[in-house]
Amino acid sequence: MYEPRHLPPIPAGRFTLRLLVHASLAMALIAVSLLAGMLGYRYYEQMSWVDAFVNAAMLLGGMGPVKTADLSEAGKLFAGFYALYAGLAFIAVMGIMLTPVVHRVLHRFHWGEERNSR
Repeated sequence: MYEPRHLPPIPAGRFTLRLLVHASLAMALIAVSLLAGMLGYRYYEQMSWVDAFVNAAMLLGGMGPVKTADLSEAGKLFAGFYALYAGLAFIAVMGIMLTPVVHRVLHRFHWGEERNSR
């Protein structure tokens, strides 16, 4: 997917496209994660779609659940496991978003180093 170190870095237009592809992948992961959280809250707690969205979005965003006091044991277990998943999803999204930028910086460094050593 990425160019090898002996080739020059891709032009700015292609790099922008690469950023858009990675942003799309990250948004897809967020959307799937949010849907999974909403379905879990609907199934375990019979919450309305809006309440399920708020709780799932707050956990996915790192803010914590909105409502925990009157959750069932199954709902609390779901919320706990979903919170653990949300933390990993955050790390994955950041990795997806930062990968092209870090690769470009490192590629420019190595490509320039290789070019100057000839």
